[in-house]
Amino acid sequence: MDNLLSIITFTPLIAALILGVFLKGDSPSDQANAKWVALIATTATFLISLFVLFEFDPSDAGFQFVEDRSWLLGLRYKMGVDGISILFVMLTTFLMPITIGACWTVTHRVKEYMIAFLVLETLMLGVFCALDLVLFYLFFEGGLIPMFLIIGIWGGKDRIYATFKFFLYTFLGSVLMLVAMVAMYMDAGTTDIPTLLAHQFSAGDIVIGGKTIVGGMQTFLWFAFLASFAVKMPMWPVHTWLPDAHVQAPTAGSVVLAAIMLKMGGYGFLRFSLPMFPVASDIWAPLIFWMSAIAIVYTSLVALAQQDMKKLIAYSSVAHMGYVTMGIFAANQQGVDGAIFQMLSHGFVSGALFLCVGVIYDRMHTREIDAYGGLVNRMPAYALVFMLFTMANVGLPGTSGFIGEFLTLAGIFQVNTWVAAVAATGVILSAAYALWLYRRVVFGDLIKESLRSITDMNLRERAIFAPLVAMTLLLGVYPSLVTDIIGPSVEALLSNYQMALAETPVSTQLAGN
Repeated sequence: MDNLLSIITFTPLIAALILGVFLKGDSPSDQANAKWVALIATTATFLISLFVLFEFDPSDAGFQFVEDRSWLLGLRYKMGVDGISILFVMLTTFLMPITIGACWTVTHRVKEYMIAFLVLETLMLGVFCALDLVLFYLFFEGGLIPMFLIIGIWGGKDRIYATFKFFLYTFLGSVLMLVAMVAMYMDAGTTDIPTLLAHQFSAGDIVIGGKTIVGGMQTFLWFAFLASFAVKMPMWPVHTWLPDAHVQAPTAGSVVLAAIMLKMGGYGFLRFSLPMFPVASDIWAPLIFWMSAIAIVYTSLVALAQQDMKKLIAYSSVAHMGYVTMGIFAANQQGVDGAIFQMLSHGFVSGALFLCVGVIYDRMHTREIDAYGGLVNRMPAYALVFMLFTMANVGLPGTSGFIGEFLTLAGIFQVNTWVAAVAATGVILSAAYALWLYRRVVFGDLIKESLRSITDMNLRERAIFAPLVAMTLLLGVYPSLVTDIIGPSVEALLSNYQMALAETPVSTQLAGN
């Protein structure tokens, strides 16, 4: 079929329209129907995406399943996936049914809640499939709207502050990206991403107001995209919106935000910054290295000081994204492979950790660490699952968390040993805050009276965790499931990157070094 990617992308949106048109009330039966429609739609989307994955040819480094047709005012509707983007599509479709399953206890405006998540899935899938700048930007920015509503309507008591902070941070960064996209169109005469990947933007030094701008136009474009993607990931020091958003978001919102939406920033670096602006990426890589190293150490130390479980995991996410940016701009096979693997692993592990918090929050309605203790006595199954994902978050060998961290550290070590040494301390710090959290929540005597009647996970909750457990362990022992798919595309990306650097004027290369 020629339209598989469009079918995958817009199936959730069609389900959202069905809910909006045919469900009018908010009775218990309407609430149940809304949940079932959303679950069926997201599951169907996942099954169709599995067919695409099985038909995907990993040996082909180019874009596959390409759809290209005229759209609006001369713009093109162009979709396609390569070895990098196909796995982010799969991550999204895999996690969304799990997310809907985690929404089963919601009773407030259920129809609207399900519509928001279905629309959000369409927009996230569009980001990973779009092969046109305008189409990418519309999907990229559009995702802000349903997440804005999810946090603002179904969030905690400070949800309005967190919502506007999230929206303003991400929107302002993306405005600069839009300006860069206009400049790219003016220079290349097209918004077609595959064509832009082959286009050489000016990298010669330019003088403005008596000051030399190293890397010329590439530097301007690179920083404009950095402004958007750094906020989205988020990178230090523009990360402060994330803990607030996570703390106020409902459990399902936190899962999607951490597991999928943060990956749009890393994907953007891989799709735009590194291949389209190779000279600027090479020149400014040391800046990214040290921003990443600071993020890993600083946010890990901040995580140690947290009393709110969600906020601790949110700061942990910022630290783990530091490994991603570091690996991407190391611009070697181990670094980029590790960055992609880390993003996929973080999707499973961080999503599961937020679900773990949600399980006990549903029972006790508090996220304060001091409110718990000794849960292993009443919730042994929960304690086992929580332990597995805590170990994966630390990077224990045998879990997916280890592979990504190891590869990114191996990649950065080849480029800058000092950055690698600083980043490696993050492994120790992550063990400190993760094990400290687990010990205080799960171990010890059950001395708090309020916990004596707490119940272990039910069948629905166990079913939600089962696929996450399976993927975390499977990728930990068999990482080639990922590396075999991304390998050719990453090799092609790095080959073109090195070729572009080789053709760069010597003066610019020296300036960068």
